[in-house]
Amino acid sequence: MTDTDDRRCAWARNASELMTAYHDTEWGRVSHEDGYLFEMLVLEGAQAGLSWSTVLNKRENYRRAMDGFDYGRIAAYGQAETDRLLADPGIVRNRLKVASAVRNARAFLAVREEFGSFDAYLWGWVPGPVVGHWTSAGQVPVTTDLSDRLSKDLRKRGFNFVGSTIVYSYLQATGLVEDHLEDCPAKPG
Repeated sequence: MTDTDDRRCAWARNASELMTAYHDTEWGRVSHEDGYLFEMLVLEGAQAGLSWSTVLNKRENYRRAMDGFDYGRIAAYGQAETDRLLADPGIVRNRLKVASAVRNARAFLAVREEFGSFDAYLWGWVPGPVVGHWTSAGQVPVTTDLSDRLSKDLRKRGFNFVGSTIVYSYLQATGLVEDHLEDCPAKPG
């Protein structure tokens, strides 16, 4: 694929090298690794009200600032760690989003305790990847019944920054939903 490939999903056309690489190699790919599933939960929550490119450009800063997205360590963060994060210009310094990462780490651990892994909980919602057969960007939904139900359950379990739109984006990012356009060269075969 080339950077100007007009068959790519619209959001990845003529995008930055980082965004193109994310689209081509990561977005929509199935993941069963709890560390990655938590990382994407934090990043998708951080995106609320921002562009994905803004958050993706800060990803390595988040990784550094949040102990490699180690949910066990983040769940133990107290006020000192929260203050440190709020002072870090490399991440989105929104008090609610920083608190959400800590709160979600604690809820993530509780889900792991109940289901054995977050992966088991998450993939229990679908029999396999939900594959979209879209021919234009306008056909791709921003929420679905699945994202509505999962969002509601996550909130019930103590997660926040998990509204239906964020959850749908999360499902796309982690491969539970595969929404590459039909003729996109990055569409998994």
